Amino acid sequence: MALKAVILIGGPQKGTRFRPLSFEVPKPLFPVAGVPMVQHHIEACAKVPGMKEILLVGFYQPHEALSRFLLSAQQEFKIPIRYLQEYAALGTGGGIYHFRDQILSGGAEAFFVLNADVCSEFPLQEMLEFWQGHRDAHSFVILGTTANRTQALNYGCIVANADTQEVQHYVEKPSTFVSEIINCGIYLFTPAIFQHIGKVFQRNQQELVLYPYLGEESSNGWQRAEVIRLEQDVFTALAGSGKLYVYKTDGFWSQIKSAGSAIYASRLYLNQYSKSHPERLAQNKPGGPIIRGNVYIHPTASIDSTAVLGPNVSIGEGVTVGAGVRVRESIVLHGASLHDHTCVLNTIVGWDSTIGRWARVEGTPSDPNPNDPYAKIDSETLFRDGRLTPSITILGCSVTIPAEVVILNSIVLPHKELSRSYKNQIIL
Repeated sequence: MALKAVILIGGPQKGTRFRPLSFEVPKPLFPVAGVPMVQHHIEACAKVPGMKEILLVGFYQPHEALSRFLLSAQQEFKIPIRYLQEYAALGTGGGIYHFRDQILSGGAEAFFVLNADVCSEFPLQEMLEFWQGHRDAHSFVILGTTANRTQALNYGCIVANADTQEVQHYVEKPSTFVSEIINCGIYLFTPAIFQHIGKVFQRNQQELVLYPYLGEESSNGWQRAEVIRLEQDVFTALAGSGKLYVYKTDGFWSQIKSAGSAIYASRLYLNQYSKSHPERLAQNKPGGPIIRGNVYIHPTASIDSTAVLGPNVSIGEGVTVGAGVRVRESIVLHGASLHDHTCVLNTIVGWDSTIGRWARVEGTPSDPNPNDPYAKIDSETLFRDGRLTPSITILGCSVTIPAEVVILNSIVLPHKELSRSYKNQIIL
């Protein structure tokens, strides 16, 4: 069976909650558990038998880092991977509708659509088998998972028939409780989906003819007609029509909206590595650093044998870690240097940053409630009651932290050279 996959990677106006990390690299290329975020998606798609091509759709300008990544991913996974650039942000449905000819070329019978800002076990093969079991060639599948009652309101909520799993009702971010089953942002479509998106496009066009002032905000009315959201515009209408089904997964799933959620996603992927990629996990070896729990260390990193790393640590390319350093629940990006006896907890250390001797850099984890199996990570607002919400500490690229200071729950923008301790601050 000929299949394709489309990964929606967004663009530079998106990912603002990911700053200052998204200043240096497009958010989909940010390393999570040692590899670019979107590589986890590509790897899962490449494993599905019959996968002919993977398309990335977004509105990033062609980017050297993106081109380099696509080239190396094509060589590694032995599958064609292309980037299709939208002329503007067209929404989750508008982007695939705009490039429908590219998606369908080569006779794809079905295609997956994945949002780049989720981390998951990606049960794509199971979704495919579930879809094939329905025998309706024109039905579509949403991947769903269970959330708790309060957090479900932050997601698309699905009411499904308990026997057939047919979606009867779909509401995006409802104001009151609708269902505990939420949309994971991973879909399996057939070419018939484009008829349904096309109806929305035509309706948008008619509205622009009838109400031309709606299009005044954009330079041309066409642009407005092409902005289509799969969730609000398409799924809401398809629910109850017998065409839309939900496949529920018990595997791990989380959104990666903020920088804090990248550390949590890293933990989920590192846990999975023990089954999928044991070679990526560091082991305790004579003369090597002390490893506790799951740790990823890039082969080019230089780490003192007295350093203690883990659990949930990933160390990037060319990183230097000195004697007696302690790192836990953190991501250290390429070229960073942690001098002797530094302590780094719940922190993302930016590219080429330096932390001086005996300094302590610490954040507050924003993990889901460990006592609730269905809890998801909360999208914390940056400020609460006029104060900075305690969260992980983020050092932008090329930040210098002096010796013997404490940096707590702070965000440091790139190219800053600090001279003292800071607590609960954004350092501009």
